[in-house]
Amino acid sequence: MHKRLDPLHEEVNSSRHVVRKYRGHLRAKIESGEGTVPARGHSAVQAWDGVLLGEQLVTMSCTDKIARWNVLGLQGALLSHFVEPVYLHSVVVGSLSHTGHLSRVMSHRLEDVGPLPASYRRNQLLLSGVSHAEVRQPGKSPGFSVNWIVGTAELEVINATTGKRHCGSSSRLCKHMFYTRWAKLYGKLSARIPSHAEVPTVYSEAKLVAHTYQSVKQQLFRAFQKAGLGTWVKKPPEQDQFLLTV
Repeated sequence: MHKRLDPLHEEVNSSRHVVRKYRGHLRAKIESGEGTVPARGHSAVQAWDGVLLGEQLVTMSCTDKIARWNVLGLQGALLSHFVEPVYLHSVVVGSLSHTGHLSRVMSHRLEDVGPLPASYRRNQLLLSGVSHAEVRQPGKSPGFSVNWIVGTAELEVINATTGKRHCGSSSRLCKHMFYTRWAKLYGKLSARIPSHAEVPTVYSEAKLVAHTYQSVKQQLFRAFQKAGLGTWVKKPPEQDQFLLTV
């Protein structure tokens, strides 16, 4: 018996196999925001030396970040000192027809998380599509972003490549600015609550002091690996190793 080989058929089957293999897998953004690829073969921790020598700075995809927020909350490590986890209630998806697929992926990723400490949970998002979704045209992301704060009239335009204002100064959304504001609040609480330690002088140390948050984060990353979804790629640690200067 002779079997006729169809190169196109074989290629399509191969592509489908790759898609199934990496379904639900953690994904990294392609440079300039033109799409995502499975986060495979990356080291768990990046280094600034490599980035400065031309290596791409790997950033996890939006769906990965939403999955992370569904366990850790939106508030991050610093604010977890003061508030319980803040979870998203719903998300409107503008350019995706099959919100059911996204919902299943989000739930599947969190199956192996296990029991969580008090106030933390596996959050279930409500997903909704728009009435008339426009077909998404892949392309480069804009070179700028705009932010505003309730109660102020000033808009801030930021260079999306450098993270700074177009005049070259630091943004009001930069880590140092947030750390300065956090340290002032932490200092006030330390004066009133004897059990509070002194304000950490290094940003990375302040984040590590949030012990429960850090423990849940590691539990989530282990769950991703256990489910065969890959390793969460962390940003270079050097970016968080700066002193608090007021």
